[in-house]
Amino acid sequence: MAVSGGSDSLAALHLFHRAAEEWAAAGQGRQVLAVTVDHRLRPEAAAEAAHVGRLCARLGIAHEVLVWDHGALSGNVMDLARRARYRLIADWAADRGVADVVLAHTADDQAETFLMGLARQAGLDGLSGMRPEWRQGGIRFHRPFLSETRADLRGFLTGAGQVWLEDPSNENPAYQRVRTRRVLRGLSALGINPAGLARVASHLAEARAALQALTAEAAARLVREDAGSLTLDRAGVLALPAEVRRRLVTAALLWLNGAEYPPRGPEILRLLAAMAAGRDATLAGCRMRSAGPEVRLMREPKAVAACRAAPGTLWDGRWLVTGPEGEGAELRALGEAGLRACKDWRASGLPREVLLVTPAVWRGQTLIAAPPAGQPNGWDARISAGFDQFILSH
Repeated sequence: MAVSGGSDSLAALHLFHRAAEEWAAAGQGRQVLAVTVDHRLRPEAAAEAAHVGRLCARLGIAHEVLVWDHGALSGNVMDLARRARYRLIADWAADRGVADVVLAHTADDQAETFLMGLARQAGLDGLSGMRPEWRQGGIRFHRPFLSETRADLRGFLTGAGQVWLEDPSNENPAYQRVRTRRVLRGLSALGINPAGLARVASHLAEARAALQALTAEAAARLVREDAGSLTLDRAGVLALPAEVRRRLVTAALLWLNGAEYPPRGPEILRLLAAMAAGRDATLAGCRMRSAGPEVRLMREPKAVAACRAAPGTLWDGRWLVTGPEGEGAELRALGEAGLRACKDWRASGLPREVLLVTPAVWRGQTLIAAPPAGQPNGWDARISAGFDQFILSH
């Protein structure tokens, strides 16, 4: 579990320590491990991480500190830190065979997230708040305290005679979340409180889940996956309710380009207008080509031109290419030069535009293998997670 030393994570640590004692008494083989991330954003962070380590030692819980090594930062530093934190924790958990990670976010965090969504005029997804759980890097992340307030957890700690650390950045008005927290306190006179807003976010999350299920059902009927591209039934997609149609196309783009955030709403609407008019279009590193009753979405050549990967690792975030050991072998896009070297590529039944952006094995300027283009030479190329899996998990 992730422990910063603040009240929320410290309460979670003690609660799960009690649970671990019960598991041990019942003969269950579960174990609690703790991890703290030092983002190297404050000089006090290292001492705070060491403090958490001493607390864990007294409880008999193994604890490790992960350090985010970074250079100069610009832009949304808090967002960069959040993404780095989850990436570091997911890698840590995978290395140690840990399948589940607990985060101690509370109803207060959920309420603040909801209000920040209102401030940026977010849609349903942005107002649904934090996810109770999700997968990242094969690890399940859990937020079991989203229905509990920070006051509840602090009351538990106080009753147990425990103290917690206060992060000074939690009072720094330079951060939007701190300003939002202050506004939330002022809303209590209207009967608006963290627990109530967390319930609103939960209701919206249920509506979001229903829409996601409808989108997944539509994808199963209307979308075909071929060699990393997606072919859509144009009439079927355009006949979908507007929100389901938007979600389906957005999910297709995210599956193709691996981006963390989707294109903005107006950009998606422009792509859908092009689809309705039978026009080709590009967006977010993806290309849309119209062909009669179908529309094909694929990667844009310039978006993968610089993609490099070693065999056995992911290429362009999706493709896993494996084969014979070959010194100096590198994964790059097949491209025009590679396609010219594949004399029988038409036998694959795939359009040349699709094949151009598939992975090939190169040694310098020599093509070694191109499995999707019918020249495997002992190599195999496959998508690590299909669109059907992706759309159900996003």
